[in-house]
Order: sequence, then C-alpha cells, then structure tokens
Amino acid sequence: MTPNQTQTPKLPLYLAIILTLVMVIVVREGAVIVCRAMNIESAANIVGMIVMFILLMTWRLTVGLPEWISRASNRLLVDSGFAFLPVSAGAGLLLFALGEEFWGIVITIIVSTLIPLWGLAKLANHWLKDTPEQPMTSQCNTTDSQQSSN
Repeated sequence: MTPNQTQTPKLPLYLAIILTLVMVIVVREGAVIVCRAMNIESAANIVGMIVMFILLMTWRLTVGLPEWISRASNRLLVDSGFAFLPVSAGAGLLLFALGEEFWGIVITIIVSTLIPLWGLAKLANHWLKDTPEQPMTSQCNTTDSQQSSN
C-alpha cells in the first residue's frame, strides 16, 4: 500500500468495481446536467473528466485514496481495451467520407506513426546495446573459460 492510501476494510473486487463505476457515472451525469443547463452539452465529457480529476486529487491530498479505488481502476483499465472501439470505428467511418483527401490523410497517419516508432527503436537500441569496454559476449567467454580451468 502506498503512503497516500487510507486503511479501509478490503472490499471484494466486484464491489470495488461497482463503486468505482457508480462514482464515474454520477460525476459524468452530473456534468451532463450542468452542461445542459448552461447550453454547452458538447463539453460534458471534458467537464466530467476535469471534475473527477479535481475530486480524486483533493481526496488523495486530504485523506488519501482507499486501496479499493486503485485495485478497481487497475482492473478496469486492463480489461477495457474495448473502450477505444467506438472511437476507432467513428474515425474509420470519417476516413471514408473524406473522398479525395483519404490517401493524403492515410499517408500522414502512417508516416507520423512510423517516424516516432523508428526514433524509439533507435533510442532503445542505443540504450540497450553493450558498452564498448565490456561487451556481454566477452564476459560470458571469460566466465566459461574460468569455469573450465577450475
């Protein structure tokens, strides 16, 4: 348990997930009601996200988050890769509505994905390669020759 987590009785995972989802739904629907009253319905998701962030940070800094929130949110994040499916499907539908601009955008997406991946691979290769003073192969050979001489 981290120092900012309060000691609470350990809740079963299913109850922790239900409580976390209820908290998210209440904050989001509250944001929808407030944004509808202010006639800015399209901002409800971002307003809800900001309110949830402020609530959780205040909770964490004052009394500390209970461990059930961490367990439930970790489980929800691990098992909810499908949450991006609607966004991907919508983006795919919009891509086909682009007409003549379709191939330009597809090429831009591919290039803007491949360049950072290439750069990350170059950095990872640089960070993970053996140092010139002590390459891994010579260490293994030295260890093998010492064992065979004994």
